[in-house]
Amino acid sequence: MSENVKRVDQIVAVSKVTWVGLIVNVLLSGLKIAAGIMGNSRAVTADGIHSLSDLVTDISLLLGVRMWTAPPDDSHPYGHQRYETLITAGIGILLAAVAMGIVVDASMAYSEQHVHHAKFVALWAALASIVVKEILFRWTAYYGRLYKAPSVVANAWHHRSDALSSIPAATSVLVALVFPELHWVDLVGSIIVAFFIMHAAWEVTMPAVNELVDKGVPKDTVESLKSLAASVGGVQDVHKVRTRYQGVAVFVDLHISVDGSISVEEGHAIAEEVENLLQQSEFDVVDALVHVDPLRPAVQENYQPGRSRLENN
Repeated sequence: MSENVKRVDQIVAVSKVTWVGLIVNVLLSGLKIAAGIMGNSRAVTADGIHSLSDLVTDISLLLGVRMWTAPPDDSHPYGHQRYETLITAGIGILLAAVAMGIVVDASMAYSEQHVHHAKFVALWAALASIVVKEILFRWTAYYGRLYKAPSVVANAWHHRSDALSSIPAATSVLVALVFPELHWVDLVGSIIVAFFIMHAAWEVTMPAVNELVDKGVPKDTVESLKSLAASVGGVQDVHKVRTRYQGVAVFVDLHISVDGSISVEEGHAIAEEVENLLQQSEFDVVDALVHVDPLRPAVQENYQPGRSRLENN
């Protein structure tokens, strides 16, 4: 499958998933705001307003998918995947803001000491939101993993945060219906849910931040890449391995040592074989830059991998 076909498939898939999420968010927001007003539930009304925040991430994905799937150009020779990284980090930050907003809202509600004389319509709207948003989370996360789109997975977690934030809203309505004097129970639930959402924000944001600061792949993956390179005939040592992520893609730079007496063409052929092997591996390597170091015959007799040239001379 060509890179252009893959790009088109990803654009279509991400757009489809995101449009479905956007439409569901609009409908749910309207339902919860209307039910909150008619059902005398401040919590459900606020939850409906919170659902509107999902529209920001949906629109960001719809606008961004064509940017990060664009092929490399003169200005971006490594590709445009970092745009997805930025959007992913932005979604994570928005999740954290949602969590803090829930805590602030719970604190304000406690200070106001309002007793909600809610109606059942508000309860049904909150319960419907929990079910629908959990289904949307699972569906969106599935396609995000299928198409290796971290930003879509991050948006899925935003859907789950909306489902979680509906729990204290539903709880507050139920408690107000059954035990009006225990209206503070949903405030405790709100703070607990906020910590869950903050954890999701951390899980979404930190991988994106690590990518932006060029954190390499795990050490065991580096060792596996070195072993693959060393398995190619003619490679006598592998060193100076550097890796970094762009989206889910991995870029690798490394040095190999070969017999210094062979021709440049032979050394180049060995380097190409190493590059092809790494790109065909299970580690999502999309580009491998292999530098060839010659070992002189006199040095090879006493050569010890891992030592510097001066030490081996």
